[in-house]
Amino acid sequence: MTLKYLITGATGGLGGLILEYFIPNIPLGEFAVSSSRTENKGVFERRGIQFRHLNYEDPATLEVGLRDVQNLLFVSTNTNVIHIDRILRHHRNVVTAAAKANVLHVWYTSLPFGGFGNDSEVAVQQQHIATEKMLQESGLVYTCIREGIYTEAFPLFLNWYADTTHIILPYDGEVAFTSREDLAEGTARLMIRGGYEKETVLLTAGETITAMEIVDTINQVTGRQLPMQLVSKEEFLAHHTQHDKGKKSMELFEILASWWKAAARGELKLTDGLLGEILGREPLTPQQAVKKLLQNRADHTWHQNYA
Repeated sequence: MTLKYLITGATGGLGGLILEYFIPNIPLGEFAVSSSRTENKGVFERRGIQFRHLNYEDPATLEVGLRDVQNLLFVSTNTNVIHIDRILRHHRNVVTAAAKANVLHVWYTSLPFGGFGNDSEVAVQQQHIATEKMLQESGLVYTCIREGIYTEAFPLFLNWYADTTHIILPYDGEVAFTSREDLAEGTARLMIRGGYEKETVLLTAGETITAMEIVDTINQVTGRQLPMQLVSKEEFLAHHTQHDKGKKSMELFEILASWWKAAARGELKLTDGLLGEILGREPLTPQQAVKKLLQNRADHTWHQNYA
């Protein structure tokens, strides 16, 4: 049976929110979700949602699961950003299987370092660029969606916890942080609208914010006087690997430093009006989104704050 839409990553943050947009807006018979864990089948089928088993590590599941799919939401693999080789292997498996299954349109969730360019030095962005190249060379019809950095992840970028007494970073720069809810709705609407064939699009909020401005917003909402200090990369790494509440590794802090260095170079400041156009409204600004998160939960954190 032909399936109009298949949503991968449906148990994750972005994919789960995309699913929640599909449920009231698309007939249940026209879409399915996938997971690498077969035990999730019952969770979705009890809601009347079709399920397919896809494991990016297992090409056999991909070959079967992608049959007769018209539009594939290809959410990048849920693998630690340290493991670049594993990420690329997973993505190669998906692209190869999608081409073999003659999927009509692949919608790939990428990242926005460097805007529309391909010269970012950030390792995780290079992994996404490599995947975009796989799609370009595959013969598939694709759209690479460079999703703005989630505003919800600001605690990771600042290494901020509810009981943090000061923020120490190696660099600062403008970032077009974007609400994940806005990104999910925008991505869902983009798929339903169709088009953008063999294109790269950028979905972002309409404004940027710096780390210092996020700290100012935290202080404004919580009534605190949280200071922020810029230090050398070496001091940043030494401080956080010794004192991190989340017990993250030196390698993760190296990655975080590279993200802020990219922001200082201007790699994350590009905004684009497409998200607002698709939503039919202005997406939340970074400041609005941070305020909303903290007003809803003053101890808002992010899962990757912890090892």
